Amino acid sequence: MPDICIRPVQLSDRDHLLRMRVALWPKASAEELGRELTLILEGKAPVTLPHIILVAETGNRSVAGFLEVDLRSHADGCNPSRPVGYIEGWYIAEDHRHRGIGRKLVAAAEDWARSQGCVEIASDTWVDNEVSQRVHEALGYEVVDRCVHFRKTL
Repeated sequence: MPDICIRPVQLSDRDHLLRMRVALWPKASAEELGRELTLILEGKAPVTLPHIILVAETGNRSVAGFLEVDLRSHADGCNPSRPVGYIEGWYIAEDHRHRGIGRKLVAAAEDWARSQGCVEIASDTWVDNEVSQRVHEALGYEVVDRCVHFRKTL
């Protein structure tokens, strides 16, 4: 997919990103997700470790997907003596799926984690989300716990 650009989120992406966050986390309130997103975009996120939201922008400048990644002091199945990159949220709009956009977002997140000194990156999904599990495994992640947590050596 040559017309996809992976880049850090910008304030102008807020509305597109909020719709995707609501689709990814439907049990959370849109208001709560919107407040959290505004804080992140204003550089006021209530986190102490580095965090970034990456977006996949199409050639017509719309947002096709996003991935939120941060650092954690530890993650299940990873070396506890080093911080680890952690994929907190990952979503591709339905009309853009199966085009390699998710793979590009994950690769950019892995590069970001490496730039933060990480040698591992982890993720999780719901135990009944078989599509997400298959996608993680196809990208080289391995199941390390049945809660389903993933790990990939960087």
